[in-house]
Amino acid sequence: MDFALTQEQQAIRDTCRDFAREVVAPAAEELDRHHKFGYDIVRQMGELGLFGLPYPEEVGGAGGDFLALCIAIEEISRADAGVGITLEAAVCLGSSPIYEFGSKEQKEKWLPDLLAGRKLWSFGLTEPEAGSDAGATKTRAERRDGKWVINGAKQFITNCGTDISLGVTITAVTGRSGEEAEISALMVPKGTPGYHVLESYRKLGWHSSDTHPLSFEDCEVPAENMLGPRGGGYRQFLHTLTGGRIAIAALSVGVGQACLDAALGYAKERRTFGAPISKHQAIQFKLADMAMETEVARTMVYRAAMAYDAAGAQTTDEVRMLAAMSKLYASEASKRAADNAVQIHGGYGFMEDYPVARYWRDVKVNEIGEGTSEVQRMLIARLIGA
Repeated sequence: MDFALTQEQQAIRDTCRDFAREVVAPAAEELDRHHKFGYDIVRQMGELGLFGLPYPEEVGGAGGDFLALCIAIEEISRADAGVGITLEAAVCLGSSPIYEFGSKEQKEKWLPDLLAGRKLWSFGLTEPEAGSDAGATKTRAERRDGKWVINGAKQFITNCGTDISLGVTITAVTGRSGEEAEISALMVPKGTPGYHVLESYRKLGWHSSDTHPLSFEDCEVPAENMLGPRGGGYRQFLHTLTGGRIAIAALSVGVGQACLDAALGYAKERRTFGAPISKHQAIQFKLADMAMETEVARTMVYRAAMAYDAAGAQTTDEVRMLAAMSKLYASEASKRAADNAVQIHGGYGFMEDYPVARYWRDVKVNEIGEGTSEVQRMLIARLIGA
C-alpha cells in the first residue's frame, strides 16, 4: 500500500496549513470567547475552494477527492475545531446528499452557491427522541394538494442559523408499511413559512460554530423538494453519515495534533528541578503516547477516506467498518491527547489563556456527534459477525 500523498493532496495540505496558521489561529481565541461565527474565514475558505473539494468541476466543485477534504478538515481543525466542523458539516452533511441523491434540477439550483461557500446547507436527522436510534424519527410529512406538509422538530443542527444559511435536508416519516416507518428526505429552504430556527444552544465547545434546534409547524414544501425516491431517506442518511464519520475522525486528528504541538512546545519551555519538563520521563511518556496515537488515527482516517472514495455511492460493509473504526479511535485518542495536554500544562492548562483549555472543551463532542462511541462499537461488532 502506498501511503504517500499525491502532489495535489500535498498542495492542499500545505495551503490549508498556511491558511490555518495565518488566518484561523489568530482569530480562534476571540471567536471562542465571544461565541462568534467566522463569516470572513468562511468566505476565504470558499475562495480557496474548500467547500467544493471532493466534487467534480462540472457541478462547480474543485475536482478533488474525499481524502483531500479530510486533509483540509484536519489542518483547519488544528487551528479551530469550530471552524473545522463548519466546513465538515457544510460539505459532508449539507452538500453531499444533494450531490449524491439530488435531481439534475436540484443540483443546478442549490449546488453552485454551496460548493462556492457563498451559502451553507444543513442536515437534520437528530430529534429529541431519535439520535443514535435514527429509525425512531417522529417528524411527519403528509402529502396535501401536491405539497409535503411537515410537522416535527430537529436538534443539534449545524450551520442552520447563520446569515448565509440556505436551508436544511431533513428526514421525515411519509407513510408506513405495516410496522415499518417509511422515512424520506425533504429539502426545506430557509424562509419557508412554518420553518423555525430556534435560539442558539449554549455549548461546552465549538463556540465558533453555529448550532440550533429547528421546529416545523405545518411547513409546506413543493413535492419536487423530496430528495431521492420516496422512502429512501433512511438509507441516504446512513450513507451520508458514513462519510461524515470519517470527516469527524479527520477533525479529531487535527485537534489531537494541536494538543501535541502545544504540549510539546510548553514542555520544552517550562522548567522544574533545573531542567525543562520535556526531560522528565513522566512527561516524555505522555508526549510519546500522544504522538503515537495521533499518527495511528491519521493513518486510519486516510485509509477509510481512500476506501470511501473507491466505493463511491455504493457504500460497502468494509467502508462502514473503516468509518466506524476511524471515528471511534480518532475521537477517543484526541480526547486522551487533550487530557494529557492539559495535564502537562499543569495549572495553566485550566486557564483559558492557553489554547489547550479550548481544545479540551472542543474535543469531547467528537465522541458523541455523528454516532456516539457506543454506536460505533455496536456497528463494528455487528460487521465482524458478533
